[in-house]
Amino acid sequence: MELRLKVIGASGVVRAEATNSDEAFLIFRGAYEDGDHVVVEASEAGHVVLALDDAMSPTLVYLKGTDYALTVPFDIRRAPYSPRAFTGELHRLHVRKARLEEVGQRRNLALNPWDDKGNRTLFPHAEANVQTRGETQFAARNAIDGEKANDDHGRWPYTSWGINMDPAAELTVEFGRPVTIDEIVLYLRADFPHDAWWENASVTLSSGQVHSFALVKTGNAQSFRIEEQKVEWVKLHSLIKAEDPSPFPALTQIEVWGCDIG
Repeated sequence: MELRLKVIGASGVVRAEATNSDEAFLIFRGAYEDGDHVVVEASEAGHVVLALDDAMSPTLVYLKGTDYALTVPFDIRRAPYSPRAFTGELHRLHVRKARLEEVGQRRNLALNPWDDKGNRTLFPHAEANVQTRGETQFAARNAIDGEKANDDHGRWPYTSWGINMDPAAELTVEFGRPVTIDEIVLYLRADFPHDAWWENASVTLSSGQVHSFALVKTGNAQSFRIEEQKVEWVKLHSLIKAEDPSPFPALTQIEVWGCDIG
């Protein structure tokens, strides 16, 4: 797999790039500017381990197309990211082809800290029909970024998916290819008493199955085993708020455990 990393400015000028087979590093010397993009390109679709900033953990993801671009966050767009990310004048970007044993192991298939609202090629990807005040610290991508601290709310590391007090809120996690799943784990935001919680939630699978889960007031992981099956997406919906004075239930993280097929 031929891999290429780039930093591209707002005008389309390539500020830095590096290319190699199966594993590539890009050392970018300079400060990011508003409008810059960090880009990964590949000669074919497949699983890669990606680290576009050294302040964020390398993560196994699936590149469905042959390229992915993330706009370097500035101002309020920085809220979901570590304050160390994308700062300074020395940056190390890294991508490598994933090993077969990494792809084949049982893992959280919903993890992708590189997800973004405009992402259509790097999976998993989260979409929601609501987002509190349109603010990035409450965006859908926060529910799959791997950040589980949940005894507060707002900027990193306390980001979450905020539903804007909408009882019809839905969150969909797309995998970009068929996978086999057998467990769903939910981390409710638990900034009590600011937060409320859901006493029940439902999940519809692309296979057609619907599961309903009883939830309790806790910030701990709530895990639910399901019949192993092949899916391409899962949708969280029918969120039933518990009787509580607070109008603010929210989701810190959803994990979907299983394996890639083949």
